[in-house]
Amino acid sequence: MSKTDVSRRGVLKTGAIAGAGVALPTIFTASSAAAFTNEPTGSTVTLGFNVPQTGPYADEGADELRAYQLAVEHLNGGGDGGMMNTFSSKALQGNGIMGKEVKFVTGDTQTKSDAARASAKSMIEKDGAVMITGGSSSGVAIAVQGLCQEAGVIFMAGLTHSNDTTGKDKKANGFRHFFNGYMSGAALAPVLKNLYGTDRNAYHLTADYTWGWTQEESIAAATEALGWNTVNKVRTPLAATDFSSYIAPVLNSGADVLVLNHYGGNMVNSLTNAVQFGLREKVVNGKNFEIVVPLYSRLMAKGAGANVKGIHGSTNWHWSLQDEGSQAFVRSFGSKYGFPPSQAAHTVYCQTLLYADAVERAGSFNPCAVVEALEGFEFDGLGNGKTLYRAEDHQCFKDVLVVRGKENPTSEFDLLEVVEVTPAEQATYAPDHPMFAGGALGTCNSGA
Repeated sequence: MSKTDVSRRGVLKTGAIAGAGVALPTIFTASSAAAFTNEPTGSTVTLGFNVPQTGPYADEGADELRAYQLAVEHLNGGGDGGMMNTFSSKALQGNGIMGKEVKFVTGDTQTKSDAARASAKSMIEKDGAVMITGGSSSGVAIAVQGLCQEAGVIFMAGLTHSNDTTGKDKKANGFRHFFNGYMSGAALAPVLKNLYGTDRNAYHLTADYTWGWTQEESIAAATEALGWNTVNKVRTPLAATDFSSYIAPVLNSGADVLVLNHYGGNMVNSLTNAVQFGLREKVVNGKNFEIVVPLYSRLMAKGAGANVKGIHGSTNWHWSLQDEGSQAFVRSFGSKYGFPPSQAAHTVYCQTLLYADAVERAGSFNPCAVVEALEGFEFDGLGNGKTLYRAEDHQCFKDVLVVRGKENPTSEFDLLEVVEVTPAEQATYAPDHPMFAGGALGTCNSGA
């Protein structure tokens, strides 16, 4: 029997998680030996949208929900079709997924791994979700990805930037469209070298969880390769709202660059505190003091206001891109909600379409058929140019953007400008790169 036959018929080790060797929870077992978890049997199919509706990343979560709802509308034949019209794959017809109307349920991750797992588990067990997607935290993404692997459903990761998501914690049932910390370092380093030179002393403030750790490692390695010296690395709690006590020591550290490995509300607050302490006006070691925010978003820029002016960072996507796919999405999202989408919105919209397209191309909702359809899949028309879902680790490779806060924004949404489009080749690394070592992709689990 061929690999395709095995995948599409769902003939896997009955009663066990593929590659895990432990009993599968009864609730996740499929309806028959050759079936799979939550096999759709009626006229509808249910997707689970698991996002932070409370907590420090709630703004990102709210925009993700908007994009998910837009994607469902387009899949079901409503609206203007958005990026379904520009997507290089033409499998989606606006008649749901394989003729089944798309329904969805939502959950609140609270930006907490335990809450996110519980929410995803409920959507799988109680609501019959055949795919889980979402999140704006790598800790959440890794936790939910692991759960989906055990449960035998596909996980289409939302906003997760830790190297570990497709590194040591990668799973066969999980896929990531977002970029990662290594890619941010690869894109930012040449720009920082041109702006600030090779003789710099950097001080890192870092969110104390998997994303912050790997972001710090990536940026430190990329800048040290330029000749920069890392003065200190200080971890900060994800729940922190006032970073004054962490900013004060920077003043006497000898650092002339502050790297804020923070995201969402954390970045808004830490950057605001840094500006309040006068860091942007300081001259240290004969150089103007600089601040770098490695992972940026429009929502963060809006929250931080004028404090972002001139500050550089990287982003996965930006609404000002002029390619056909990006502009189609911006028009569609803007018409529905009255403002442009964020990178979080773009990511999860794409993930929803990519999952639906993979089902159509595979001719099956079976997770193993979907995995086979996505592994090594090359496509265009969804923004960021030509894109590859690499088979070895399920990481997406595409162009990476370097942005900076605009000095003279024209509106509350026009806060960032793209200063460099880094080609995918420059941000690509070997599957066995040391920053992504450990763990194994394993094999697909259909829940059969």
